[in-house]
Amino acid sequence: VQLQASGGGMGQAGDSLTLSCVASGRAVNTYNMAWFRLAPGQDRDIVATVSVSGRTTWYTNSVKGRFTISKDNAKNTVYLQMNSLKPEDTAVYYCAAKSMYSNTTARDPNGYVYWGQGTQVTVSS
Repeated sequence: VQLQASGGGMGQAGDSLTLSCVASGRAVNTYNMAWFRLAPGQDRDIVATVSVSGRTTWYTNSVKGRFTISKDNAKNTVYLQMNSLKPEDTAVYYCAAKSMYSNTTARDPNGYVYWGQGTQVTVSS
């Protein structure tokens, strides 16, 4: 599967942005999907995941209540709706896919082998 991420940009604290990740080659409903982010000087962190079925989601504590991950199987696209953005959300965001046959769960950062290019999100105070 090939992943193409888009939607990043610049904003101020409190703004909203929606990231999109379009998959080609395989249907997203056969993959666990995730968004990761890489901030300057930090390790890449997993931010949100959605299961193969789309029914189960998971969020890292720092984004709970502000970010929403979703799948649109008809458009073969995964979204990350980001509300109430904070300067600490500034990072390069990556979408990733893990096979439904992986022996790790969607929320486990291991096993994500398909990656899109990053999209920069910059939030000023």
